[in-house]
Amino acid sequence: MIEPQKLIYVGVDLRKEHHTAVIIDCWNIKLREIKFDNKPSAFPQLIKEVKKHVKRKLTPVFGLEDVGGYGRALAVYLTENKFWTKEVNPKLSNTRRKSHVTVQKSDSWDAECVARVLKDELNNLPDTKPIDLFYAIGQLATQRKSMANLLSGMGKRLHQKLGYNYPSYKKFFSEIDGKTALAFWHRFPSPKHLEGIQADNLAQFLRLLSNNGLSIKKKAELILSLIAVDGDTSRDFQDEHDFIVISLVRSIRFHQHEIAKSEKKIAVLMQELGLQLETMTGIDLVTAAELVAEIGDIHRFSSADKLARFAGIAPVAVGSGNKHRNYKSKQGNRELHDIIKGLAIRQIAVT
Repeated sequence: MIEPQKLIYVGVDLRKEHHTAVIIDCWNIKLREIKFDNKPSAFPQLIKEVKKHVKRKLTPVFGLEDVGGYGRALAVYLTENKFWTKEVNPKLSNTRRKSHVTVQKSDSWDAECVARVLKDELNNLPDTKPIDLFYAIGQLATQRKSMANLLSGMGKRLHQKLGYNYPSYKKFFSEIDGKTALAFWHRFPSPKHLEGIQADNLAQFLRLLSNNGLSIKKKAELILSLIAVDGDTSRDFQDEHDFIVISLVRSIRFHQHEIAKSEKKIAVLMQELGLQLETMTGIDLVTAAELVAEIGDIHRFSSADKLARFAGIAPVAVGSGNKHRNYKSKQGNRELHDIIKGLAIRQIAVT
């Protein structure tokens, strides 16, 4: 273990176009402030300035917050060049900034707060290990989550539009976004498109899509009878409303296809890791990928307690006199916290 007085602490405030680094010593004395562009060609400038203090036989340790976003390129550079680099939770540096007598907000002060957290929590902070495999899994998981949220929103809009055109639409199919259902909404976005269609004709249309998985003739008769009971739902500008339904169906199909492709790529990368997270109750492929994306290389945590603190699931002990209580932590990685919370709920549900 290196003695604190032989270290200098470099906190970096990360931004999209440029970064700000502040160097402090073990007495919180600010030694230097460095501004540099967020591109690999500018990173040697940071090292050059830091090495001016290394000449005094001081060892630098770097603290970065957003190692999965704007700070990834710098984290990769520092790691590849064998510099000691730690990941600082933004909650910790934000709390440090607000705890000051006079609350400030600037890139320089933010970087200094990161450096102070780095100094005080050095042994509790995880090392940065920006491994490309974990990063790729994280990006795919994020992309899939984004598309799933969009898909959910489009599904709600489709429910709304179908409620106007087909009041009894929920009785047509078990899932409104299934293959057969989407084909039906695309071909018949409103009842006017079914005028003159007999049960046999509709049954033939459904049969081509359902792989004979439905009682086709009865299903066709049910749909037509429900439409007849609902009555006339046509409105002015019905063509425009039908266009919206068709557009929603196209978008839903596209996002379903893209999500399926993302999951295939995630599955391939997860196989490379050789983990068996899916064997645990409540963990599917997507959840396993999200866990890997947030945790990264598990070996950067020297104990389960440190991982628990990183995830914000370790209780905070508060005591005064003879009274002691544990409180829920509001710090840590909130994304990872929510994933683990969801797993706990699922496991309770099946026990």
